Amino acid sequence: MTVQVIASAPGKVTLFGEHAIVYGEPAIVTAISRRLYVKTALRSDKNLKISAMDLKIPGIVLTFISDTGELTLETDYGRVVSAVSYIKKAVELTANYVGEMKGANIEVRSTMPVGAGLGTSAAVAVATVASYAYALGYELSQREIAKLGHRTELEVQGAASPMDTSIATYGGTLYIKPRTGEPIIEHLKLKNEYPIVIGYVERKSTTKELVAKVKRLKRKREEIISTIIRLIGKVTEEAKKALLKGNVVEVGELMNINHGLLDALGVSTKELNDLVYAARQAGALGSKLTGAGGGGCMIALAPGRIAEVSTAISIIGGAPMDTQISAKGVTVEIQK
Repeated sequence: MTVQVIASAPGKVTLFGEHAIVYGEPAIVTAISRRLYVKTALRSDKNLKISAMDLKIPGIVLTFISDTGELTLETDYGRVVSAVSYIKKAVELTANYVGEMKGANIEVRSTMPVGAGLGTSAAVAVATVASYAYALGYELSQREIAKLGHRTELEVQGAASPMDTSIATYGGTLYIKPRTGEPIIEHLKLKNEYPIVIGYVERKSTTKELVAKVKRLKRKREEIISTIIRLIGKVTEEAKKALLKGNVVEVGELMNINHGLLDALGVSTKELNDLVYAARQAGALGSKLTGAGGGGCMIALAPGRIAEVSTAISIIGGAPMDTQISAKGVTVEIQK
């Protein structure tokens, strides 16, 4: 009887503090109830078959090189290779970590769009590590999964913060404050539910380009931009207090302020702003871009108004997704 292991990991959104965290100010990031699922079933040969139509990955077969513990990918799938590389690298690192390598059929299903800034690469790395390890018979700790997930992103991307893979592994909501050496990371225990609608539009700029844009503007208008960055940090600190108190209305107000400050930095777009203001007009308590900006995603805090806000976002031309802040990190289910 073939055993199938299904691991899932959450996506994430940045609630407060985008861009300002680059300059030492705090940020708050949270796992969401939208998840990515990886199903693994071991094979009798050394092949690794990957399919994930949600990630635009057709069924492909990689072959293990037993002496190096690496996999070769000979077919050029263009943009697909990037998504495959996270799965491929996660399998390699996990196999080397546990000291055992077997072929497997791996299927990926996602309830999140790829490349929208919702942490899909971290989720697929973490879920693949957990699913493949459990299929081999190894029950890794969350700490081990997070470490291997971060290594996966690091080796594929060349540089990666552990923030996204930590959220994907542990779930919950994190307050992060940069400092020399290790950052301050605090798990926030929320006292209320925060139903969120995510709106997505096509991205026009990359994170790297937007970070550079803010840096250039700061160099040109040092006093003004430094003040905006400090204010974003202040908003984040106030938001932390509001989240811990369960003051949903105040959280919404602070989201609106945070968006205005990010727009002042020049990282929003007309399309994102249209979604942000449409959400507020439809009854959202607060709305803002989430992530680096330049298109991508916005979030709206919409208790009791999910349908109305989703419709408003859709009418404006965005792709709405309803979700909520989630405490659930990586999970594993074994099916026989």
